[in-house]
Amino acid sequence: MVSKTRDKLMDVARQLFAKKGIENTTMIDIANASEKGRRTIYTYFKNKSDIYDALLEHESEQLVMNLRKAVEAGKTPVEQLRAFIRTRLEVVKSSEHAGSQSPSGYDRFRSIFNRNLGRIENIRAMAAEKENSILRDILDRGVREGTFDVSQARCFPSTLVIVMQGMYFSFVNDNFKEIGLNIVGLEDKIERFLLNGLMRR
Repeated sequence: MVSKTRDKLMDVARQLFAKKGIENTTMIDIANASEKGRRTIYTYFKNKSDIYDALLEHESEQLVMNLRKAVEAGKTPVEQLRAFIRTRLEVVKSSEHAGSQSPSGYDRFRSIFNRNLGRIENIRAMAAEKENSILRDILDRGVREGTFDVSQARCFPSTLVIVMQGMYFSFVNDNFKEIGLNIVGLEDKIERFLLNGLMRR
């Protein structure tokens, strides 16, 4: 019951933050929308910042869980890395399509933080260590099995970060035409580029 009440409060807060903005949402708003008294809210959360922090932690855990699930479906290092890249690209794309439904489950992430890079980076920082661990495991396995080049595998994590940051910037600013890129098929090209550079010759 405790968990259900807390989850409901977080879900209501998430919806209100998406609709009104975090700054314009009050604890009274959350109490009214959840049909719970303010006393109940303060049993679980000290203040609005505490709810926000709980949402950050939850969304960070969701990012990692979805990433791990996608990777575990792959049988080879190449399939796993492809799933990793695709899932990370979906997160990047989510910053552009705020509020739309996505099969990857990032719609909540989008709707709360709607293009706010600072808040997105808070979540990313919380998830980064676990994500990096998943990526290192894939790369290490690929190197052990002779699929990935050792020196390229060392460079891959930083290269991926740069690519994702560039994609994020272009999605948010919708500048693909300005820089001469056709968004159709772009994910496939990025995936091929990253994987081809990593493969052992």
